[in-house]
Amino acid sequence: MADFMGMMKQAAQLQSKMQELQAELDRIEVEGTAGGGMVTVRLSAKGDLKGVKIDDSLMKPTEKEIIEDLLVAAHADARRKAEAVMQEKMKGLTGGLALPPGMNLT
Repeated sequence: MADFMGMMKQAAQLQSKMQELQAELDRIEVEGTAGGGMVTVRLSAKGDLKGVKIDDSLMKPTEKEIIEDLLVAAHADARRKAEAVMQEKMKGLTGGLALPPGMNLT
């Protein structure tokens, strides 16, 4: 019975740490860029879009398709960085065990 109580205590501690980690991931921001920095996308480490910056030189009607492609590329770059941050934070929480690919906390 003592083992079961110990496991329950550990589970409660892990749940508390997971909640703290979720809050921390909301505060951490990463930036993804594309087009040599002409487009920047800012995400939380959980992947929530926080902001977009577009260089003034792209603000021409003839550049619309390029801007759209660069936004997608910058978002993908930021998303990869956000996932890397999340993985790193999870290693600390799980004692070095990495999350399986594709598993996220959101």
